Amino acid sequence: MNIGEIARRAGVSRSTVSYALSGKRPVSEDTRRRIQQVVDELGYQPSASARALANGRTSTLGLVFPPAGNHYTGMQLDFIGSVVEAAAACDYDVLLSPSGVDSDRSFQRLLGERRVDGAILMEIRLEDDRVDHLAAVDFPFVAIGRTARPEGGWWAGLDHTALVEACVHHLADLGHRRVAFVNRPEHLLRSGYESAHRGLDGFTKAAAERGLTVRTYCCGDDPASGQTCLEQILHDDPATTALVTLNEAALGGLYRGLVEAGRHVPRDFSVTGVVASRWAQTVTPQLTAADVPAAELGRLAVDLLVERLDNPGAPPRHHLLVPPVSLRASTGPAGATPPADTGPRTP
Repeated sequence: MNIGEIARRAGVSRSTVSYALSGKRPVSEDTRRRIQQVVDELGYQPSASARALANGRTSTLGLVFPPAGNHYTGMQLDFIGSVVEAAAACDYDVLLSPSGVDSDRSFQRLLGERRVDGAILMEIRLEDDRVDHLAAVDFPFVAIGRTARPEGGWWAGLDHTALVEACVHHLADLGHRRVAFVNRPEHLLRSGYESAHRGLDGFTKAAAERGLTVRTYCCGDDPASGQTCLEQILHDDPATTALVTLNEAALGGLYRGLVEAGRHVPRDFSVTGVVASRWAQTVTPQLTAADVPAAELGRLAVDLLVERLDNPGAPPRHHLLVPPVSLRASTGPAGATPPADTGPRTP
């Protein structure tokens, strides 16, 4: 079934059917009603690929989101889901491209074959060749996150520096003097992963301002790595009474390590960090955290990209979010002394 058959049955020209379906030109109400009746009777669905050829638009957005490791974390899946939902509300589909650099084939097909109208980039690095490449070829895109030079770009992101600073000041206000920082995996820090670097900057700055004794750690994105990291923290400095983390995927392991070490949260040890609220609420006790607004970031990125597609000459815009620290049950005043048993307990 095609437009020609609809035109024959409705007694109009093919162009009239096209105008009636697309709304590009006015068609009399009687003619439009007659065409719609035929369309309904035949169950006709316009071809997306044909529409794309006709108007140069695919009604599809690309989400370029390489997994940071060998799997997607819960927070990363939250981001993907938020982009898909926001795009659907704007009548766009989403094509996921799990590629990173401009040499990846998936990324090249996304651009070279114009499979999408625009792209949303995630897992941003301070020096990001994807950003440079898309800017060089003038392909519409929006980043979730900031490069080292975000001026003049379209992006939505979190101020990880300010958020980690707020977590450190919260712990210092509670009297904690020896604090650890649990970052993302080392290979992400080496590759310039934006949140890992800016979070580390915020931790270092706030700790220096408050005169704290601190250690920093990279940790794998999984519970087992979290437990190992916690054991290392207490081995390096048994007097540590608190930690700040950016690593939501390791959170369960950090908690398990504290239990194994005989540390009660928050009586003996306080935990806080930058984590999506639904993950902060899955641990016991619930995590005091700067909640990552995944749904809002996804919606803002889609809104910016749709705005850029609809208004190609519009000046660049961005959103930098600084959500407050949500006080829950995982932080408390620093104890006078750490518990005597600082080693792992035998199950």
